[in-house]
Amino acid sequence: MIRSKLPNVGTTIFTTMSQLAVQTGALNLSQGFPDFNGPQALLDAVGRHVAAGHNQYSPMTGLPALRQQVAAKVARLYGAQVDADQEVTITPGATEAIFCAIQAVVHAGDEVIVFDPCYDSYEPSVELAGGRCVHVQLSDGDFRIDWQTFSDALSPRTRMVILNSPHNPSGALITREDLEQLAMLIADRDIYLVSDEVYEHLVYDGVHHASVLAHEQLYQRAFVVSSFGKTYHVTGWKTGYVIAPPALSAELRKVHQYVNFCGVTPLQCALADFMAEHPEHIDELPAFYQAKRDLFCGLLEGSRFNFTRTAGTYFQLVDYSQIRPDLNDVDMSLWLTREHGVATIPVSVFYQQPIPEQRLVRLCFAKREETLRQAAERLCAI
Repeated sequence: MIRSKLPNVGTTIFTTMSQLAVQTGALNLSQGFPDFNGPQALLDAVGRHVAAGHNQYSPMTGLPALRQQVAAKVARLYGAQVDADQEVTITPGATEAIFCAIQAVVHAGDEVIVFDPCYDSYEPSVELAGGRCVHVQLSDGDFRIDWQTFSDALSPRTRMVILNSPHNPSGALITREDLEQLAMLIADRDIYLVSDEVYEHLVYDGVHHASVLAHEQLYQRAFVVSSFGKTYHVTGWKTGYVIAPPALSAELRKVHQYVNFCGVTPLQCALADFMAEHPEHIDELPAFYQAKRDLFCGLLEGSRFNFTRTAGTYFQLVDYSQIRPDLNDVDMSLWLTREHGVATIPVSVFYQQPIPEQRLVRLCFAKREETLRQAAERLCAI
């Protein structure tokens, strides 16, 4: 008999819904990936580097040119100076970066505070480190942090807090004031942070992303994680990075070198070239995705779903309580996929203890205009 180290983990809802979308021919607005390609200049750069023979191991910490581009971006956008050699580590995806950060500092018996609804990779990573997640529920309406509830959850065993902004699945944003509140509450405690900022460039309506990188006090205890895949529409490249102070980076790299050692070399080469030659891509990204959000939400205004336009990410939550209040969100997602040809994600899977009366599903609008129009037509017909 196998004694599982993750007895409560099965196939993720993202895999399940994407498979069901394929089986039924539904439009896949469930899993978070674009149905369009990344920039052509970036794709062309990969071919050039493969043909040029850049196909062997890169340095464990990542290609120097790419780490330098990340440091330059951080300085330009957040006014923070990070050392490309000692503080930037390129990883095979943001999920690996989060896993390695947790393994680096969480010990058996430690507690890690996560905010529900939260991304599904956090808790298994904590459990594999021998730790335990303490779930703090975000407010039901606007998904804000209740700092009194957070303060009550702190204990002598608290070793880490995992933040996620822009937030998946809700799109809610942490503010500079939130970061100040967090800094005050943990100032005298031996607590580390993982700040999952993979959607850092997908913030709308003229709002500026409040990054932990721009908060000097918090950064000194933080691993800040981001994603090239999300930023450049190439999620299948599974390439991300983590920025942390030198001492924390050193501990993370001890783990990273034995998990995957390094990222894919020609992809790193291509990203370094593209970032240097096209810095405008990042600057234009908020408007690019806001246009998709506004198109999709504008089309859905004729439906029976209720929603508030998302403030960030490429996900939109919709409330279906006026349509099928008798169905929980898992059954609703299955019903929408099988009966109406649109695959969604139920929000309850992001909770340790789902809110019984909540009737929300998550839709991904990182899709071509024709996909969004077809999906909206089907949803408005319900």
